[in-house]
Amino acid sequence: MKYRRLGKTDLNVSVIGIGTWQFGGEWGQDYTQDEADAILDRAAELGINLIDTAECYGDHLSEAFIGDYLSRRKREEWVVATKFGHHFHERFTRTDKFAPEDIVQQLDASLKALRTDYIDLYQFHSGPDAVFDNDELWTVLDKQVAAGKIRHLGTSIGSNSNSHQVDASTKVGSKVIQVVYNRLDQAPEQEVFPSCIRQDLGVLARVPLASGYLSGKYKPGAVFDPTDVRHRHDQESTLLKLQEVERIAKEEVPAGVDMAAWALAWCLKHPAVTAVIPGCKNPAQVDSNASVVALLEDSHPQDMKQ
Repeated sequence: MKYRRLGKTDLNVSVIGIGTWQFGGEWGQDYTQDEADAILDRAAELGINLIDTAECYGDHLSEAFIGDYLSRRKREEWVVATKFGHHFHERFTRTDKFAPEDIVQQLDASLKALRTDYIDLYQFHSGPDAVFDNDELWTVLDKQVAAGKIRHLGTSIGSNSNSHQVDASTKVGSKVIQVVYNRLDQAPEQEVFPSCIRQDLGVLARVPLASGYLSGKYKPGAVFDPTDVRHRHDQESTLLKLQEVERIAKEEVPAGVDMAAWALAWCLKHPAVTAVIPGCKNPAQVDSNASVVALLEDSHPQDMKQ
């Protein structure tokens, strides 16, 4: 495994993280604790130390699976990132919850679910600029950092081109940006990434496999179960994406190279990107994601010497 410095934080993270939205039951599968354990154990065996979750992946359900796991492992060996700002009601239904008076309640609920007394990276979760610009919100968060409940603050931007929140990161004390970035969506390269480099912000690329479309497993015309969030995607848009994926597989992916690993390596070669956080439904997918390391031969500005 390779590790990189996460921006201005004191965290060194594996270039591959574990995205855990799937643990909340919105990707066509409900999980047991044993199944979650198997994924996280395999990640640990491969040197992965970064877990990304959120309060609204289920009603703290994803966090609870992770917390149960961590309670039986060494907490200090993991970098745990979670998010705030939404209240989960039922599958695919959430409402915003960014009021400063709600933040401590959300944080304490996440700490309880994660069975820990601190969160390594606490991220503002895809909220509008009007909420982000509320100084009172960041004052409350700063107090929680001072209290030791949060080690570092970050921002998960909702729009891939939201340069406003990125540009304000240093001002509000946010040290990490999470953004959608993959071979099919390169929007962050225009304004977001240059700003991250200028401010020395860590970058977590979410949806690096374009919701699994870049895994190479799905052909044009693929149909997803109603319990899978991809069932809600626009069908024409999905068809065009999968047709483009077929072209990429033929023209860009070297022969004999796993397409998913290639797609992750494509993200990680950008100088702004610290780590990718693909979801994985089973240990075999963890193996596939981790195989990207063999494709990362060039030095990167954030690489750590081992």
